[in-house]
Amino acid sequence: MGVHLHLEVLDTGEQLRVPVDVLEEENKGTLWKFLLSGAMAGAVSRTGTAPLDRARVYMQVYSSKSNFRNLLSGLRSLVQEGGVRSLWRGNGINVLKIAPEYAIKFSVCEQSKNFFYGVHSSQLFQERVVAGSLAVAVSQTLINPMEVLKTRLTLRFTGQYKGLLDCVRQILERDGTRALYRGYLPNMLGIIPYACTDLAVYELLQCLWQKLGRDMKDPSGLVSLSSVTLSTTCGQMASYPLTLVRTRMQAQDTVEGSNPTMQGVFKRILSQQGWPGLYRGMTPTLLKVLPAGGISYLVYEAMKKTLGVQVLSR
Repeated sequence: MGVHLHLEVLDTGEQLRVPVDVLEEENKGTLWKFLLSGAMAGAVSRTGTAPLDRARVYMQVYSSKSNFRNLLSGLRSLVQEGGVRSLWRGNGINVLKIAPEYAIKFSVCEQSKNFFYGVHSSQLFQERVVAGSLAVAVSQTLINPMEVLKTRLTLRFTGQYKGLLDCVRQILERDGTRALYRGYLPNMLGIIPYACTDLAVYELLQCLWQKLGRDMKDPSGLVSLSSVTLSTTCGQMASYPLTLVRTRMQAQDTVEGSNPTMQGVFKRILSQQGWPGLYRGMTPTLLKVLPAGGISYLVYEAMKKTLGVQVLSR
């Protein structure tokens, strides 16, 4: 029922989604157009919300500093250090990883669909949770080095790195290849609460919309965007402490000490800031959801129209 609607919004600020119309057999002939539309939607969305993303990362890592305790003071500090353009630091690698992330998730979703649809005519709730979690787990395993690079480039001060390759070189020389998989464990552990909460809230909203008399076979853009925004927000809140710990582990050694562990980062945050410390940077994270979802939805639909895509859903 709700799968089509749920996957029409490409980017939610944290996760890229594979639109269900890409997976329809009737649309295989124009697959490249769907993938190009999705990649473009993700790129525009992430570029548009990059300042909020950089503020989030800074607040997560440097939240003990008084000038990064809230969003406005954090943005002001970033602009003072590197100018307005510095608000987009790290966005290049964030956009570059869209293509492999999207391709991997599409492949896993396709295999999951074939497996589950071979057992049932439609996917059950738990099967959709497993399929979605598996797609995220495989993609995050393969692109984790790019996530580490994105965190390092986002946090860099003016003149620290000459570019992406220089960042890679410095990490390998100083920390070795293992540093490219820092934060992997909390990243994997955060997938289940995110997927379960996201999908459960989404299904609840679908029942609510139906009771209000909405036609869920052909939902409006407002219904689609509001459903995804609310469900994604709840999913991100459920997994946020693990996301914060992941970012702290991926940051420079000077932040948490040499080779920080997940348990060590948790203990340090709780001892210094208490439980509220696990939700530092939540404000820009939540503020990203609506514009990211809205931009990606509009760009995806506009790209499909520009490329002359005719959706042939069953």
